[in-house]
Order: sequence, then structure tokens, then C-alpha cells
Amino acid sequence: MRGPEIIARNQRMKVNMEREGLPFNAERNMSYNSRLAQELAKWANTKSKGEEVTDALFRAYFVDVRNIGKADVLAEIAEENGLPADEATDVLLSRKYKDAVDDDWRRCAAYGVNAVPTFLAGKYLMVGAQPYEELQRLIEHVVKSPSGQTAG
Repeated sequence: MRGPEIIARNQRMKVNMEREGLPFNAERNMSYNSRLAQELAKWANTKSKGEEVTDALFRAYFVDVRNIGKADVLAEIAEENGLPADEATDVLLSRKYKDAVDDDWRRCAAYGVNAVPTFLAGKYLMVGAQPYEELQRLIEHVVKSPSGQTAG
């Protein structure tokens, strides 16, 4: 992305985040690979810290502009959320949760998901952060449709 594209993206993100009451740093001008962060979150789930770590990763990326593609940054985030930094480092460097994240990616690809967030209801996908009312409309549409089964 180039300067004007980044500015436009940040403006859209700022509006969406404000609408949902989420923090966002509009000065953010970098994107970082989140693959290791996904592996950290998988591990944190096994330690009953998944929600805390996921929230911390969101804040680190969108507010604090931390590079969540680096193992040392992720180990700090783990420690800040009550997990041992040395164990987090071992998990990340060994890529212990790589296969689990690969499985998640394959499952998403099979459904046609290629962006986050994406909401899947029945055979319908809704991409991007959406107002509550749009999500409600999606669910109501699926429930009313003849094949209104949701994927499990």
C-alpha cells in the first residue's frame, strides 16, 4: 500500500472502530504479518488465556502499533497477560501450533473466507466489521431462507 491508500484505509478503520467503540490509532501506518500471533493465540487458548491474549493482540496491533510478527514482542504480550514469556518463546520458535493454524486457514479457504473479520451464516458470508444491525439482518435472512441451516 502507498501513502494515499494507507490514509484512506486508516480513515475507514477509524470510522468503523469509533462506531463500535473500539480503540484505534489513526497514525498507524504499518501492517505486520499476524501468523505468529495466531499461533500464540492458539497456545493461549490451551492455557485458558485465549480471550485475554486475543484482546491484547488487537490492542498491540491497532492501538499501540507493535509488530505482532516478532516472537519477542509476542512473548512480552503473553507475559503481560499472565503467561510465561519463556514458554511463549519456545512455542513460537518451535512452531508447535503451526499445523493447527494451517488447519484453520484450510477450513476458512474451504468456506471462501479470505479476510477478517468474516461472518459465516448458512451459505452466506459477510466480510468486514459490520454494525450490529447488519449482522442481525444476516441471521434473520438465514433463519427465514428455506435452507437456513448454519454451518457448524
